[in-house]
Amino acid sequence: MKFFLAIPTILIGILGNPVLASQAKPPWPSADELRAIQLAAFNCSRDNSPESCGSARAMADPLMDHPSLPGICKDVVWAVLEESRVALSNNVQRRDAIDAAAKQLTTKCSKPVKRTQSKSKLNR
Repeated sequence: MKFFLAIPTILIGILGNPVLASQAKPPWPSADELRAIQLAAFNCSRDNSPESCGSARAMADPLMDHPSLPGICKDVVWAVLEESRVALSNNVQRRDAIDAAAKQLTTKCSKPVKRTQSKSKLNR
C-alpha cells in the first residue's frame, strides 16, 4: 500500500518542480555565429590543418545539443562535424563536401522569420 502512494508523490515532486519548469531555452545562434562557423569550415577545407579543422569542429559541436534547432539544421551541422577532419590528401571531393555543408549552414540554421499576413488576406 505504501508503494502505491510513493509513486504519485515522486511524480508530482519531479513534474511539479518549478526549477525544472522555469529553465529558459538557450538563445538561437546569431547570423554572426553561424557565419564564423562557416568561415572556420572553409578554412579547414582550404588548409587541411589540425588547428583549422579543430576550430570548425569545436565551434559547430554546441549546435548539436541546441534544443530549438530543427533536424535539417542538425543534419548540416553533423555533416560539418564529420567532414571537417584532417585528411592525408586534400582532394577536391573532400573540399567540396566541407564547402557544401558549410554553405547550407547559414540558410538551414538561421532563425525562422514569422511572416505577417497582408491586410487583403485578412479581409477575405
